[in-house]
Amino acid sequence: MREAAAAAPAPRGFRAAIARRDADQRAPSRGIALIAEVKRRSPSKGDLRPDLDPGGLAAAYQRGGASAISVLTEPLHFGGSPEDLRAVRAAVSLPVLRKDFVTTSYQVWEARAWGADAVLLIVAALDPQRLADLLAEARRAGLDALVEVHTREEAAAAGKAGAALIGVNARDLATLTVDLSRFAAVRDALPAGAALVAESGIRTRADVEAAATAGADAVLVGETLVVADDPAATASLLARSSHAQAGSNASTKDGADG
Repeated sequence: MREAAAAAPAPRGFRAAIARRDADQRAPSRGIALIAEVKRRSPSKGDLRPDLDPGGLAAAYQRGGASAISVLTEPLHFGGSPEDLRAVRAAVSLPVLRKDFVTTSYQVWEARAWGADAVLLIVAALDPQRLADLLAEARRAGLDALVEVHTREEAAAAGKAGAALIGVNARDLATLTVDLSRFAAVRDALPAGAALVAESGIRTRADVEAAATAGADAVLVGETLVVADDPAATASLLARSSHAQAGSNASTKDGADG
């Protein structure tokens, strides 16, 4: 697998594509980024887009202003596959996240071989030593790691492990309910200097702006984009709202918040 990974194209910097702040971390240098997701189904909603073309959908997201792409490769619950990730990688110039339940070093190198630029590590699924080991493995593979948390305790664990890219998932993994206030509730427990992602439940410009106000560098949006009649236009609406949030003099809005 490492030989296949060595033959893969050079990684595109995932964290660099979404981080809002300059190296000195003093102030945001750009608007909140959009990570647009490609997924065929979800555990709560079932099939989302029966005719899904992973590469075509990702290309639409890029046209709409997305900064990065997330691809579900988990087959049982999300209907994903390595072919979906490869198709996306070939279709866009954006960095790509392998979104899956990564728990082994083999999966990290597998992701690299498939063309991923980042992997997902879920704190709730990993003990502290395993989390630290997988972060180190990702660095060796040249990949960024999005470390997902749900609570202040998990946020502290991510910081202790040295995570530089952290996602706060608003969805409760046990009940699948979404609480968009979770990011703000966890924010001050997250380590200084980490790039931060608000995950799940983002549907409107107002949701994006709330995440930006709470300190997110990026939002990860899945279902809203996948089921949209015009994914490029929907991505553009969310991405434009992100840029508007960054502009200190942006004072007007149209009536498309719904």
